[in-house]
Amino acid sequence: MTSAAQQDSSQPAYLGIDRENNPAVVAGRRSREAVAARDKEAWLDNFAADAKVEDPVGPSMFDERGVGFQGRERISQFWDLSIATTESIDFVFDDEIICGNEVAYVGKIVTHIAGHVSEAHGVFTYRADDDGKLSALRAFWEVEKTINSVRKAG
Repeated sequence: MTSAAQQDSSQPAYLGIDRENNPAVVAGRRSREAVAARDKEAWLDNFAADAKVEDPVGPSMFDERGVGFQGRERISQFWDLSIATTESIDFVFDDEIICGNEVAYVGKIVTHIAGHVSEAHGVFTYRADDDGKLSALRAFWEVEKTINSVRKAG
């Protein structure tokens, strides 16, 4: 998949980025929409067969060894361990940085669970493959800071 700027051979691919239709932006948007809709199958279908999820990057309560979740079965387990346990998740991004078929968002993910709210401040990245599927989803946030942010909802 190529953006409009990449199709215009008179302009380098790194100029005139199509911010709405960049493959990583589109795949990331589909991912967040599936999470909001609580649609596990749509979320899983958005990933390439060999995709990897690291959320957060490194060891965590979801992934003690810090190796991530690779392939559909493991990514499905990630959903069950993290997303399925929440009431809702809000993505609040302040900045978007597009580089090739990858996008990084700076901001926070606000998680609502069991009458409580937590905020994971960080950098959240999506990489799309040539078919427009997510090949990598990586989230850089600190577990301890996020745990310390937990408060009662409302």
